[in-house]
This record gives sequence, structure tokens and C-alpha cells, in this order.
Amino acid sequence: MATPNALTFNGYMNAIGALAVANRQTVASVVQFVNTDYQTLVPQMLNYAELRIQRDLALSSAMEPNTYTTTINNNLLSIPVADFVTVDSLSVVVSGLTYPLLPVSKFFLQNCYGSVTGASIPRFFAPYGGDLATNGSTSQVFMLGPYPDLAYSVTATGMVRLPSLYAYATTPLANSSLTFISTWLPDLLIQASMVFMSQAQRNFGAASNAPEMGPTYESNYQNLLKNSIVEEARKKFQSSAWTAAEPPVAATPVR
Repeated sequence: MATPNALTFNGYMNAIGALAVANRQTVASVVQFVNTDYQTLVPQMLNYAELRIQRDLALSSAMEPNTYTTTINNNLLSIPVADFVTVDSLSVVVSGLTYPLLPVSKFFLQNCYGSVTGASIPRFFAPYGGDLATNGSTSQVFMLGPYPDLAYSVTATGMVRLPSLYAYATTPLANSSLTFISTWLPDLLIQASMVFMSQAQRNFGAASNAPEMGPTYESNYQNLLKNSIVEEARKKFQSSAWTAAEPPVAATPVR
């Protein structure tokens, strides 16, 4: 399958520099801004653009599984916060068979499965909160019901953060390595980055030298985002009638 004109880190820096009219220099094969203030902001510019794209699109490529083990007679399952941004599903694996857990409220679990009595294979789960020791900085905790009577294998599926292009701002990688976003969504990456750059250049309001700069890039980003949302929905079979079809202009298909 053909790919778009993907962006390496150096390609990204040259594109942003050209649009922002910012001088660049190459140091040890890595493109940098001559302006030290701009160079300092590069990691946060990529944070702004990449995190925004991931939040706006909930990319299917960022959905991954991981495996954990329950503790006998303990209805709390701790998952490291670094593993997932959001947990989409939990399932228990018993004798090679997978049993999806149904998400419910913690109040349901506390009322119906409030003690170890009747411990069995968990059937339900609910988000409970963060770990007390580090105020949620270490683990996100899920409540299970019934209490597990054995050490069951639990598969969690959820959204992760994709690697940043800034991870490749090094001598051997800056001119060759790619990320998912820089490969498949380079147009969104550039437009979102320029919204951030507009703020760095103070071109975001009526008092600036180019007050139209920020709103123009924001408008471009929003236009590209609309089509990207549809494309992502098609990947997940969440498009028209819960299929991968392009939303029809006139017809109203049923599921």
C-alpha cells in the first residue's frame, strides 16, 4: 500500500521552519532551529500536536492488549498507569477460553459482590480509582465482581500513547525513522504544530503582526480532522450502519 509523504524528524523540522519562516541549522545530522527559544519549544510543540491528534481521533492503531493476574479473594486489580491511557475492556481467561467482563458501576459491585462470599470467576468490572500511596501516579485500580477465587489471567485492552517523533531527534534516526502519525497523518501533524508555533510567534490575536495566522492553521486542522474522524470510524466499523462504508450522501442504511 502506498504511503503519504511521510515525515522524519528532520523533514518535520524543515517543514515547520519553512512555514514559520524560521532559520534552521543542522547539528550532528539533526535539524534544529537557530532561534534557541523556538528550539526549546520543539518537544512541547510535538506534544501539543501529537497528543491533540490522538485525543481527537482515538486512533485504532493505539489500541493494545496487556495481561495481568488477579489475587485470590481480592476484588481489586491494579494496572500500571503507564500501560494505558484508557482501558477499553477486561476479560478473564480460563482454561484457554476468554470470558469478557461486563462494565458496571462500582456501586453495583459493592452491593451485589460486597464480600468474598461466593468468590468465583469474575463477571463484572468497574473503574475504582488510583492507588492511595502515590495518589494515582502508579496504578489505576479496577474492582471485580465476584471476588476471584483463583489467580486468573486477565487481558486488558486499551488506548496507549504512541511514540513521539521527538524520540527520533538523534543523529542516527533523525533522517530516517518514522512514527504512525508522521507517516499516516503528516498533514494533521503540520497544521496542529503550526497552531502551537503561532502562539510562540505571538501571531494569535488582533494585536499580532499576522492575526490571521493562528486561526487559519486551526481552521485547516479542523477541516482535515473531519475527514480523519470518518476514516478512523470506518477502520473500527463505527461508520454508517456500523460498517466500514463511507457515510452515504442520501441513503440511510440500517444496521
